[in-house]
Amino acid sequence: MEDSSDGTSTTRHKFKLFVSGMSVKSGHAIENIRKICDTYLTDNYDLEIIDISRDKEQAVIHQIVAIPTLIKTEPAPRRIILGDLSDKQKVLYILNISE
Repeated sequence: MEDSSDGTSTTRHKFKLFVSGMSVKSGHAIENIRKICDTYLTDNYDLEIIDISRDKEQAVIHQIVAIPTLIKTEPAPRRIILGDLSDKQKVLYILNISE
């Protein structure tokens, strides 16, 4: 999609977060990505949380080898981050999200 006249992107951000059960790291990753999205992508994102302990097929399809794993599917390019997403600056940089 095109950028709007005020310089903000109109492309909706789409993420898949792979976790395993409610481990401490998985809980932190969920909390951290929600804070980042709510702060920087207000009402302009979709976050799908996939628990591979319940949906192993998704882990195989997306070739998940570590948990937690965040995949940004849109806008391109596709990005993958491993870990609990606690380093906000690094996450913003990798996902190409402006502060």
